[in-house]
Amino acid sequence: MPRKKDNNLRGFRPDNIESHVAQADTPLLDFLFASMPDRKRTVVKQFLTHNQVAVNGVPTRQFDFMVTAGSLVEVNLTREFRIFSHRRLKIVYEDDHIIVVNKGYGLLSMATDNDRGAETAYSILRNHLKWLNPANRLYIVHRLDRDTSGLMMFAKSEEAKIAMQHNWNNMVLSREYVCVVEGRPEPPEGTIRNFLAENRQHEMFVTDNEEEGQLAVTRYKTVKSAKGYSLVTVQLDTGRKNQIRVHMASIGCPISGDRRYGGKTSPIYRLALHARTLHFAHPITRKEMRFELPIPNGFLRMVK
Repeated sequence: MPRKKDNNLRGFRPDNIESHVAQADTPLLDFLFASMPDRKRTVVKQFLTHNQVAVNGVPTRQFDFMVTAGSLVEVNLTREFRIFSHRRLKIVYEDDHIIVVNKGYGLLSMATDNDRGAETAYSILRNHLKWLNPANRLYIVHRLDRDTSGLMMFAKSEEAKIAMQHNWNNMVLSREYVCVVEGRPEPPEGTIRNFLAENRQHEMFVTDNEEEGQLAVTRYKTVKSAKGYSLVTVQLDTGRKNQIRVHMASIGCPISGDRRYGGKTSPIYRLALHARTLHFAHPITRKEMRFELPIPNGFLRMVK
């Protein structure tokens, strides 16, 4: 899975950062002394102590860190480099136009009318980017349900946002989810194709009325069944609200932990649905990007 070494720094370098490229293998402190001859040695040491030095985009305080030839060493002259860290959200990949994250379950993708002020994946990332540079922007491209974990993408430039939103079906090459359902799907592999509509309680339901609902297509495959549960991989041909949850319930196999759509058990105390794979064309470079997360251990224990 691709991952940029400078995923927390690139694109946000303020004007007060000095950059130097190593010409030979050198201990970091010695390299800094040689690269910044006009500064007092005590000041240079303080840069390291206060986390203001980064090698190839990764901040370090290690005085004897060996800088290899060709390495980029950056010194922030005014404040520390901040590395993004959050217990419910992890950055998987970042460049100047997009961010791909692993969202934890129980975290909203963005605020709704009923959740104003709540912490969301959007607000967490936006606050981080604004701290780095007040001019930075963040745009919603798609969402995951609050209780669904896994991969989702945000845009950092308006150009990327427009490209993804206007060409989503062509830009996104595949999305695969993994879930644990109650029972055993019959047949074990198949395609669910029908129409989904939303009621006044904002719950989705299956309808035969094409004018009432929107077409929804879900392809699923049973990986393993045990102890009354089945581990199932799911691919979406459409992206309707709660699509996987409603479709699995419609074949008599609601997702474990999904009480809203008929789930009766919750042995791991969460909705057992995880966005595992995201495969798309980069909105700017058009390069194919593919990211994949492991299946959560709790899911595997349920069908062990």
